[in-house]
Amino acid sequence: MKTNPIYEKEIVSIILYTSLFFTVVAIVLILFFYYSRKKISQKELEKKNLVIEHQREQLRAVIITQEEERKRIAQDLHDEISSKLNIVSLNSHLLTTPNLVDTEISEITKNIIDLVGKALENTRRIAHDLLPPVFDQFGLDAGVEELCLEFNSSKAVKVNYQNEVLFDKTDNDRHLHVFRILQELMNNSLRHGKAQNISVFFEDKNESTSCTYSDDGLGFDVHSSESKNGLGMKNIESRIELLKGVITFESGLNKGTLVVFNF
Repeated sequence: MKTNPIYEKEIVSIILYTSLFFTVVAIVLILFFYYSRKKISQKELEKKNLVIEHQREQLRAVIITQEEERKRIAQDLHDEISSKLNIVSLNSHLLTTPNLVDTEISEITKNIIDLVGKALENTRRIAHDLLPPVFDQFGLDAGVEELCLEFNSSKAVKVNYQNEVLFDKTDNDRHLHVFRILQELMNNSLRHGKAQNISVFFEDKNESTSCTYSDDGLGFDVHSSESKNGLGMKNIESRIELLKGVITFESGLNKGTLVVFNF
């Protein structure tokens, strides 16, 4: 039985076109997956670069903050301690002057005692700023309570502090970041926000500790680049990252400020 040549040609043509179709489809799919994967990889790379850049910015903020703190401490030591000790040294040499009368000796001695007392007082203040003894001995709750009392004693602002959390003193290394965050927030409220009332509240919430901070100050635009890139804000965010926490800011011009963070 002979096969129809035309029929055979049609079969061959169908096979060829079908093969060509699937080849084209395969090439299209390969190209699609290739460029899709390339695009995804590029986005992942961009995301990683953004994370790295953010970490660099946070590190820069921490370093700048540390350097500013060192400058402040160095200035305090020079102005409040070194200068007074220099005068003490000069007065001590005066005591070796021959033929001094009793009144002169008494006056020089009194000057030395007064200057040493002031130097000791300033030394305690500088040490307290670095790490409050109450915080070191009794933990976060006592440290924040003393911080609030200090701000209240200034009479410039009234601070209301409430705490429903039993803090573990063994976590002082981590809690120091919380203490520094509140220091930064309270200083900002008083210095920039001109607040008259501040509230600090700790509570256990969703298996973590939450802190709610608010003031009735001038507020600020939370979306402005100046606010986002400010040294104080970067410092706060860096500490929140170290605590593996989350922080939110709500504020507006003449609307006060609300800050909530957990750790």
